[in-house]
Amino acid sequence: MSKPFFYFFLCVLVGCGNGEKNPQNAYFAGEIVNPTSEYVVLFKGDVALDSAKLDEQNRFAFSIDSIAEGLYHFNHEPELQYVYLEKGDSLMIRLNTLYFDESLIFSGKGEEINNFLLDLFLANEEEASLVQTFYRLNADDFVDKIDSLKQIRLDALTELNKEHALSEKKEKIGRASVVYNYNTYKEEYPFKHIKFTGENVIGKLPENFYDYRKDLTFDDKDLTYLRPYYQFMNNHMGNLSYMSCSHECAIKKGTVRNPLHFNTHKLQLIDSLVEEKELRDNLFRYVAFNYLLNVNDPEENNEKFIDLFHKLSDNNRHMQEIDALYEGIKNIQPYKEIPNVAVSDSDGNTIFLHDIAGNKKTVFYFWSGTNRDHFEHIKRRVAKLSAEKPEYRFVGINIKTPEPVWKGLLEISDLDKEMQYHATDFDALTKSLVIDRLNKCIITDNGRIVDAFADVYRPL
Repeated sequence: MSKPFFYFFLCVLVGCGNGEKNPQNAYFAGEIVNPTSEYVVLFKGDVALDSAKLDEQNRFAFSIDSIAEGLYHFNHEPELQYVYLEKGDSLMIRLNTLYFDESLIFSGKGEEINNFLLDLFLANEEEASLVQTFYRLNADDFVDKIDSLKQIRLDALTELNKEHALSEKKEKIGRASVVYNYNTYKEEYPFKHIKFTGENVIGKLPENFYDYRKDLTFDDKDLTYLRPYYQFMNNHMGNLSYMSCSHECAIKKGTVRNPLHFNTHKLQLIDSLVEEKELRDNLFRYVAFNYLLNVNDPEENNEKFIDLFHKLSDNNRHMQEIDALYEGIKNIQPYKEIPNVAVSDSDGNTIFLHDIAGNKKTVFYFWSGTNRDHFEHIKRRVAKLSAEKPEYRFVGINIKTPEPVWKGLLEISDLDKEMQYHATDFDALTKSLVIDRLNKCIITDNGRIVDAFADVYRPL
């Protein structure tokens, strides 16, 4: 730690000399190298508690009054990471956004559990390719491998607890992070095994394969926003639905043929099993977004789904967001006119999408100047498609790039300026066209939608 930074942090802790540190408060400060935003935002769950602007040395500081012990997360766009805080903590971080998670270091009072959670997160990323090889094993060997990895992490937590006498809640969060992460692999096993080997082991697993399910909890608020727990719950609900719904969902060779029934079944399972309000809401939201964005069911099926969603979760904290998504998808169904959203051309003139589409076959694709790799890839892809599909006009719409930067990129690229536009209202554009990924493209003919969920990297 550099001396200037150390003195800066001490100054924060004692209120710049105006009294001793309040034991009911927590202090969280840090330095960000190569910042990608002016702010750091501190969240509890999905609620932003406070924001801190970086100073000239790219430092920030929070003083949190009467803090409730538990898991928080901090956001420095576009990245976020956990931070565990309790009364009396004086915690500091330093990170470089070029290697966000890998460079992050916690120090000060409260560092032990935070560094453990971070190390676990990084270890899980490093193990991912190894675990992929385990899915080819038979069930008994797979369990042995996964349980061995899990025990290594639990032993590390036990040693940490011996050295630092973790609070009961800290130990619970650490243990849950380990256990739910490795049990997620077990939830995935039968589906990954058939994918990699072609062998269907559903219904043939050892009797004790899912024994860990006896200890599941669905109503622990402390775990609601813990990533391994949330990911496990999503996998678990999908697994239960799959296992109990093979006939009605018309599951054949591992593929769900009736996604409406499958996803409504998941809603009903969540409704029957999950008690904790925020976890219920978040799981319901996950199912809704996954179904509405990825299934592309007919409009009447979407309506049936959203009707049941309202019936089971009408007070969902995400309802406004889900309803907006549903309305957006309803408005971009085949044969409907493309939403008449305004964009600007390279001369600064406002023009509407319907006018751009005209009476020709048009492919609208999207790119951002903040992702240069994607920009270069999509230029090459569009050039290839233009040569292969001369009957189509390929129209680029730039999003999330300041207009001067966008114009500068056009000047140094070989893109046809007459086929390039800039989103003047990013939120209106993304909501109207339901832009959930940069690879998305929208195909129109005579101003009417042919496919609003196409992928520019797949055959048109």
